[in-house]
Amino acid sequence: MDVAILIGSESDSEVIKDALEILKKFGLSFGLEVSSAHRSPERTLKLVRSFEEKGVEVFIAVAGKAAHLAGVVASHTVRPVIGVPVESGGLGGLDALLSTVQMPKGIPVATMGTGKTGAANAALLAVEILGTKKAELRAKLADERKKMAAQVEADSLKVQKNL
Repeated sequence: MDVAILIGSESDSEVIKDALEILKKFGLSFGLEVSSAHRSPERTLKLVRSFEEKGVEVFIAVAGKAAHLAGVVASHTVRPVIGVPVESGGLGGLDALLSTVQMPKGIPVATMGTGKTGAANAALLAVEILGTKKAELRAKLADERKKMAAQVEADSLKVQKNL
């Protein structure tokens, strides 16, 4: 298994839909589980250990509010952890962003932007990380970037025609 995704609650499953499609598009295997840093800390620890035994190379942790899931995962592994803060509660995701990005020295978490875009970027960062060992992933990612650049040029031509 290449990537493990832990979400803090079932409601976060909507946030990661695009991320799952990206992982599938690049042919990466992944596992998905719901676990909470606060409500099920023992489950989180067991899942991290289980995913490591399955050979997981990168963890993605998605959570809102206090958002300690990525930090808890990072405290139990030396593999890369990517945190995705989720907009929830009265602070619009700022609380989750700050909780994820403010890790203490020695326990890093790569922190993405909030929500669906952050989750999609987390999947792409996982592809980049795994691409350091797999040339075919680097090539696929380079092709995707070329397609994005071509789309920008096509969009520009469309806009210019409508002037």
